[in-house]
Amino acid sequence: MRSSIFILLVLIMFSNCSQKSENHQSIDWQGHRGARGNFPENTWRAFQYAIDQNMNTMEMDVVITKDRRVVLSHEPFLNHQICKDTTGNPITEEQEQSYNIYEMNYDELQKFDCGSIQNPNFPQQKPVANSPKPLLTDIIQNIKSYTKSNDKQLPYLNVEIKYEEGMKNIFHPEINEFSDLVYKVLSENYPAELWNIQSFDFDVLKYFHQTYPKVKLAALVYESGDYKEQFNELDFTPEIYSPYHELVEQEMVNDLHKQSVKIIPWTVNDEKQAERLIRIGVDGIITDYPELAHKFRKNP
Repeated sequence: MRSSIFILLVLIMFSNCSQKSENHQSIDWQGHRGARGNFPENTWRAFQYAIDQNMNTMEMDVVITKDRRVVLSHEPFLNHQICKDTTGNPITEEQEQSYNIYEMNYDELQKFDCGSIQNPNFPQQKPVANSPKPLLTDIIQNIKSYTKSNDKQLPYLNVEIKYEEGMKNIFHPEINEFSDLVYKVLSENYPAELWNIQSFDFDVLKYFHQTYPKVKLAALVYESGDYKEQFNELDFTPEIYSPYHELVEQEMVNDLHKQSVKIIPWTVNDEKQAERLIRIGVDGIITDYPELAHKFRKNP
């Protein structure tokens, strides 16, 4: 009898360990702005590093220039913490919004360096001189070329549209034009099954759902709230729910999975935080440090 109980306990422990290992292996690891903790955000060097670290997904932000080019940038202006002016001098916080990307043609934007200054929030970050804001098309071509030459799989792309209602026609165009420009670049240059659109602005998600119903969508959330009410506001259920990581609890994960919604929290840079989220069953993790994934993978 004791022998049977012992064997049963061992089998249960083995099953739990196997399930935990499978959970670790199935996580969609996403490089936030490429690898913001290691290299300048939203630059090719950051995405190259994320690919080298075997990130499943490249997370990125896009804005629009005056001549309607889609470029990578978290802000629709030049962030004073990471960009220099055309003379190589730092941009002050008071000045930064005057460097409005939507008021610059792409060629003009290329005169600004946004890689030489180390982001003060990321002391491990290695500056990369002469790093202007890149075109989305150029990043895509670099990803395709680099993965092919290094015998790696094409990563998934998680593309955030940086839209705010109060900024329209000042820092970016209206929703339909903004969305159409981004869709055109992605649909013409990357496999449809390997990208999704994310946004904090639910009107962007509604527009995509109505206009491009085959595109997978992720609802970004940074404040606590009832996701059921948020889905009612959207008037549809998105494929992905992406909240700030501290908002994620077991009940939320269980309920979303019942609706076949993936939950991918942001931005997780701590091993203990990642362990908690993986334990309760999240589908992916967005991180500034791609090497964090190595702690949870059998084969980094």
